[in-house]
Parts: sequence; structure tokens; C-alpha cells
Amino acid sequence: MPVPAAAASMRGTEAAGPRLAARRLGRVLDGRRRRAALLLLALAYAAAMLMLATGGGEELGAGVVVEAAPPAPPAPPGSVYRSHLVFERLLPEMRAFASRPNPLMTSHHIKIGKQWKPCISKRLTESELTSSNGFLVVEANGGLNQQRISICDAIAVARILNATLVTPAFHLNSVWRDSSKFGDIFDEDHFIEFLRKHVRIVKELPEDVFRRFGHNISTIPNMRTKAFSPPSYYLQQVLPKMLELGAVRIAPFSNRLAHSVPSDVQKLRCLANYEALRFSESIRILAENMVGRMIKRSSLAGGKYVSVHLRFEEDMVAFSCCTYDGDSKENNAMENARERSWRGKFHRPGRVINPEANRRNGRCPLTPLEVGMMLRGMGFDNTTSLYVASGKIYNAEKYMTPLRQLFPLLQTKQTLATSKELALFKGHSSRLAALDYTICLHSEVFVMTQGSNFPHFLMGHRRYIYGGHAKTIKPDKSKLVQLFDNPNIRWDQFKHNMQDMRRHSETKGFGLRKPQESIYNLPMPDCMCQQAEI
Repeated sequence: MPVPAAAASMRGTEAAGPRLAARRLGRVLDGRRRRAALLLLALAYAAAMLMLATGGGEELGAGVVVEAAPPAPPAPPGSVYRSHLVFERLLPEMRAFASRPNPLMTSHHIKIGKQWKPCISKRLTESELTSSNGFLVVEANGGLNQQRISICDAIAVARILNATLVTPAFHLNSVWRDSSKFGDIFDEDHFIEFLRKHVRIVKELPEDVFRRFGHNISTIPNMRTKAFSPPSYYLQQVLPKMLELGAVRIAPFSNRLAHSVPSDVQKLRCLANYEALRFSESIRILAENMVGRMIKRSSLAGGKYVSVHLRFEEDMVAFSCCTYDGDSKENNAMENARERSWRGKFHRPGRVINPEANRRNGRCPLTPLEVGMMLRGMGFDNTTSLYVASGKIYNAEKYMTPLRQLFPLLQTKQTLATSKELALFKGHSSRLAALDYTICLHSEVFVMTQGSNFPHFLMGHRRYIYGGHAKTIKPDKSKLVQLFDNPNIRWDQFKHNMQDMRRHSETKGFGLRKPQESIYNLPMPDCMCQQAEI
């Protein structure tokens, strides 16, 4: 290269160097600015999220403004327990209200020209019992009326199998905790004698059979049976094993026979439940005395009284997974009760507990306060004699006070009987339930507050002894909770809704059983005959 040209090239290179360096420095500075800007944005976003979480909404510097999230939509009507607010609003008018005429003195509707009477003994044909195919051993689980189902169904299954029934053993339930035997609750001799022409019943296995199983009932093969099994299952699966071994065991046995069975088996169920199965002498004597006392104390209503089955015990409230106060004390008490009786059941994977939905859907037990408001709205004033059948009420001092305010003539087992009379029954929930059952059976009006075997059996029994119809109040709780959710409701509006509900309940008191319904709740037409009114 010529020297002048080379020199010019070198000068150009020297001149370009500072420019290149400046451009490189500019790119570095731009990169740093961008990273700083990104860092500032990230910090601003984090600060905004923190402000949202803590309820803030002010400016966060650099022009960033974060708005508070919109409030959650209100829960649908009936989701939250607000009955105490309705009670406070309506109490002055409820106290001033007096019903005329008294609902206890008004007759219920019976269809003209139709009268139903028990007729099982006339309908059930007697036939000579053939040689027994073996022994049936069952275990009745649950409370008093679940035990009744087991006993009556066991009679039916023994008939199907042509077996000899050993009087059912009672399972010591973790909830009921009652160690009573069959003879402690029911009249065992009467039960065996009354049914002897239809089914063989013995109090215990004969010695030779018992020896065969090592004098241990638990070694008898247990035929685990699905709920509501048809007669064909017993003939095809249980009978061959019975013929082979001489005895079979079914535990647990509650609800192990289908509702729909042959007519003669159905009638035998009726006979067992309504005629053969009566309470033991100690229960009958005290219960009849308590009914007499209740009638005597109901003189203002001509000896008539209202009975309420109140399911507001701690275990029932816990099992329902409903919320009332909703404070930490209640939540802890309910969680402890659930773990004590149903360990782990409510924490299984996939189990979702939704107290608000439970309440809206009418699955929550009515509180004593709610029962009191409902009955006052239905027309029962403070001169009404009220019998409350229940176990130990949850937080009784708080929840029972409003009910006693509305019904000062309220009675319970503890007020109708002396502590000495109740001493024999202390610690035995099924025997205490038998007292409640008898007093409710003879009431003019029966009020159920939560579905269970107690009202199921009682409603059927009352239909049986009262010509197919008995005054029963079965509230629509999904409608009730919406009324109880309105603290501004007027008394006349509330009363109108309650009286409509009572009329609807009474029209439902009469009913004929359909094939898949329970005979223990609807004894017509299987257990009763229709006769022309005299």
C-alpha cells in the first residue's frame, strides 16, 4: 500500500475508535437501564400484591395504582344462621299472640266413609311349623328404633328360611353406648309367646349347637349381607350354609331385608312390630305414669299435649356439619365430637364439608329456638303443654332458654319423673328413648325436627293406633331457613307461612304404602283393613 494511503487508513481507524467505544458504552448503559426498569417493575408488582392481600389500595409510587378486589357476593338466602335475630324481632308479638281456636282442640281431617283398623291377626294365616332348617343369629345395631328394624326383619327372615331365631343380641354402639340386653328393653317372654305359631324363637342356642362352635358366637360364620337384600338372596345364599353348618350369623343386621317382600312375610313384620314387640315391664310402668302426668298437666287443653322430637344433641349437630355460632369454641367442640365418634370419617380425601349448603338444603337440625318460633307461628300459644323428647341438648342453657320462654308449660323426662324413678335408666340411652317414644306416641300432635328412625317408626305407630291418621308436623326445613334468614320479617307474614306449613303437614298424615316404601312408617294397607264408617 502507498504510504499516503496507509496513513489515511490509520487516521480513519484512530478516528473511528472513540465512536465505537461510545456505542459499546451506550449499549451497556441501555442494558443496565432495562434491567433496572424490570427490577423496579417486579418490585412494584410485589408491593401491589402485598397491598391487595392486606386490603390496601393506595398508590404504590411510579404511578402504579392497585384497586381493592370487589366484595364477595352475599350468600344465598338461608345459608347463615340468623334465627336469633328473627327471634329478638318477633318476641314481643309472639308473647302477645293467643291462638283462637287452639289447634289442639280442632279435629284432623279423616276421609268420610273410610276408616282403617288393625287386622293383622285376621289376615295372617297360621300353619303348622315344619322341622327347622337351623338357627339364625343376628346382631341388632344402632339405637332403639334401628334395633326394632333388626328385630322385626329378623322375624321375617327366619320365616323365609324356616329357621329358629335366637333373640337378637344388641351391638354396643360407639354413639349410643348402651349395654342393655333384649330383655332389658323389650318383654322377651311376650315376644316369643306371641309369635310362636309363626316363627320359632329361643333365648339362646341349645348346648349341643353352642358346643359345636366352641361356646363362642363369633366363630359362627358371618354371612355379610348387603342392605335391603331380597328374599331370594336368603334362599340362595344363606339357606345352603345354614343347612350345612346348622347355624349362621348375620352382623350387622339393620336394614338387611328389602321393603318389598311377599304379603305373608310383610304381615309378619307388622305383627312383630305392632303387637309382639312391647317394652319391658319396668319401662311400661314408668312410661304410662309419665303419660298420665302429662295429660294431667295439660288440663288447659282438655288433657291434650304436643310432643317434639328434638335432635339437637352434640353428636347430631357434629354429624350434620352445620354451623350455628361459628365461633372457635363451637368449631372445636364439633371437631372433637366428630373425631370421638367417627374417627377420621370427616377428613377422608375428597370429602367436602359445606355448612352453608347443608343449611339451605334443610339438612341442619332445628335449634330449640327455631322449633319454638315455628310452633308459635303455627298457632300454639303459651298455654300449650309441650313435651320435648331428646338426649342431652348441646349447649342446653343457651339454646333451651328461648323455647322455655315461649312455652312455659314445657316438660321433659327429667321434669315428669323423679331422679329415683330414672335411676334404673341412667346411662342407658335406649331405655330412656323408650320412655320418650311412649309419651310421644300418645300425644295429640307429634312434631319431628330431623329425619331419623325415631320419627319414622313413631309416625307409623301413631297411624296404626289412630285409624290410619295422626296429627304430625313435618316441617319443610329448606323453606324454614329462608324465613329464619330475614331479620326484618313481619309477624303476620311469618305466621301465615307457618300455618300453611302446618296444614300441609296434616294433609300428609294419611298415606298408603307404595312397594318400595317402609311398612314401619306406612302400615296401610298391609297391616290394616279398610272398613265402612259406623
